[in-house]
Amino acid sequence: MKTRHKARELALQTLYAMDFNKELDLIHIPAVFSGNTEEEYEQLEEEVKLYGMYLVRGTLENLAEIDSLISKYSLNRPLERIDLVDRNILRMSVFCLRYGDIHPHIIIDEAVKLSQDFSTEVNYKFINGILDTMQKQLFVEKEHTQHDTFED
Repeated sequence: MKTRHKARELALQTLYAMDFNKELDLIHIPAVFSGNTEEEYEQLEEEVKLYGMYLVRGTLENLAEIDSLISKYSLNRPLERIDLVDRNILRMSVFCLRYGDIHPHIIIDEAVKLSQDFSTEVNYKFINGILDTMQKQLFVEKEHTQHDTFED
């Protein structure tokens, strides 16, 4: 879905800007989201704005847990040494894996596409490896939790 992909791009750019400039907070999201002006923000489709905001807020609200998971699965590279773009692709993707209802393969595919568009030529492999390993454990945990819930 093009709308969701656009929302993911804008969410990534927003998370990157907020990670780069610590003075930005949730109040500034519309301005960061549009790139320049409030007017440009208003021109975005409503679904793009809503889904993008959901991704940004969800990622930021769960940042400590998300960063902990990334650190756990990124054995050879500490979190602070992961490139800002890659770190934010991972953060948003981990949020979706952990809390979203989209199939993990779609999340990983979108993360790889974002990495190919916004990062270096080879970093998508790093992102793919971490997310694939993580989803195998998290997706199984999620299924067990849902299954256990349905038995009640």
